[in-house]
Amino acid sequence: MRECQVVSPASHYLAGDLGERAFAEHVVDDTVARHGRVDILVNNAGISKHKQIYHMSADEAEQVMRVNFLSCVWTTLAAIPIMLRQGSGSIVNISSFAAKVAPPRETIYAASKAAMNAFSEGMWNDLAGANIHVAIVNPGPIDTEIWLKEDEPVAFHGRKYPPELITQAIFEVIEKRRHELTVPRRNPPLLLARFMRLFVPSVLRAALARFDPVPREVLEKARARAREGKRLGDLRDD
Repeated sequence: MRECQVVSPASHYLAGDLGERAFAEHVVDDTVARHGRVDILVNNAGISKHKQIYHMSADEAEQVMRVNFLSCVWTTLAAIPIMLRQGSGSIVNISSFAAKVAPPRETIYAASKAAMNAFSEGMWNDLAGANIHVAIVNPGPIDTEIWLKEDEPVAFHGRKYPPELITQAIFEVIEKRRHELTVPRRNPPLLLARFMRLFVPSVLRAALARFDPVPREVLEKARARAREGKRLGDLRDD
């Protein structure tokens, strides 16, 4: 924050949980109270559980959806009336390449980002003529704190790209009024996955299942829990 304030002394931050509607709306209201307007809204909140669906509880799924998707909805709905009064505004939603191709153990995360993309695309039509620009940025593997969790297996083994790529992408979609941008633009594994998803989805499904198969003991344990009338959750608790 101190580095931001060197460039922009009026910079400030609010600490809270964007997965709570009251705080998400407060962020927008506080910005207007301090600065008088909201020119740009960047929705960038995101968490991941990195687990197969058999281990996912309903509470965990709800938390991911609230932070990753609903926080975007709440801040956007709070900001649109302000931007309408101003006569202009930009909304940039930081999604994920996972919205295009769901990685193993990221079912809920991918669903939350796909929902964000659909929400953004719907606003392209809803806000036409309002001079409010909506853009999507789909990052690939970016080197941020989201990878610091000690997941088993490790969530990603490949190259991670610097966060500065996302900063540049945000500026580009705003300045050039672009609607969607995927970064990095030239990443062979992402391009191949996207191609397979569009043209040979059955091959992609087989490849992903082979890359990270569900262990037989996990499936058997889930079946045993189901026969006992239990809901999904962390099977290690049994």
